[in-house]
Amino acid sequence: MKFLTDEKLTIVGAAGMIGSNMAQTAVMMHLTPNICLYDPYGPALEGVAEELFHCGFEGVNITYTTDIKEALSGAKYVVSSGGAARKAGMTREDLLKGNAQIAAQFGKDVKQYCPDVKHIVVVFNPADITGLITLLYSGVEPSKVSTLAALDSTRLRSELSKYFKIPADEITNSRTYGGHGEQMAVFASTTLVDGKPLVDIIGTPKLPLEDWIAIKERVVQGGKNIIELRGRSSFQSPAYLSIEMIAAAMGGAPFRWPAGTYVNNDRFKHIMMAMETVISKNGVECKPIAGTPEEEKELEKSYQHLCKLRDEVIEMGVMPPIADWHKLNPYMERKTC
Repeated sequence: MKFLTDEKLTIVGAAGMIGSNMAQTAVMMHLTPNICLYDPYGPALEGVAEELFHCGFEGVNITYTTDIKEALSGAKYVVSSGGAARKAGMTREDLLKGNAQIAAQFGKDVKQYCPDVKHIVVVFNPADITGLITLLYSGVEPSKVSTLAALDSTRLRSELSKYFKIPADEITNSRTYGGHGEQMAVFASTTLVDGKPLVDIIGTPKLPLEDWIAIKERVVQGGKNIIELRGRSSFQSPAYLSIEMIAAAMGGAPFRWPAGTYVNNDRFKHIMMAMETVISKNGVECKPIAGTPEEEKELEKSYQHLCKLRDEVIEMGVMPPIADWHKLNPYMERKTC
């Protein structure tokens, strides 16, 4: 059986719904025969491992452990959903303090046990901030850490597909940028609907402006809607998309959606946010974004919101002031994009 790599992939938070789905997806996509599952909660972790054993997969060595040193040692690829899940009535930002501390420890563990890691995908919310914290404390190059932001773009595609009653594949290049949260910037200017620019359709009888505004709101509240429908936060979609991301980093098919990446340039400084990106064996690289004046305003607003969250984490003492970041990770002083 052919795999993308034989190097070790570690899934952190594997006892949870996202983590267990990531594990199964990674096996089914034939990423690597060397998969390690980690979670501090042993009974559920063993249950996930047993389920995977019972699938009867061939050619794969699945191991599991509650020891973070054992889990990360030798890992070249890591995907972490190892934070608290969002519950009914909560925003992603409500998870900030607890998951920020988890991210800090995760970054320190990476630095101690697998400093030569090739790529890390951070999934747990608020992913822009937990990814930033992970990057800081891990000490790795920014190109080696990306965060799950694609879910908002896939939700935009889904909403447009339902509205126009056409297959989702006929909605192309749907994009949201900035924060993975309720302050995301939803772009219309990038999107094509059956080959036609979405911006040319908005405000016409085919898509009245009020309907477009309602679509944007459903995209922003997509996670909340899943919680209301299922009684728990999303797990299938983030699991699949995050494994697509790590597959691209292993040299697999290009990742089709925006990813969260570290940005430090003349416009956006010292922040992790969704950008137009390419993920490859060289890591994640971002490209400049150009939208309509209104979209640019939304993106700036989203960036400012992320800066506020970042500064709150600094005030909590989870991260040092930005001026001291170079002491933990000198790579973060470099300009990107």
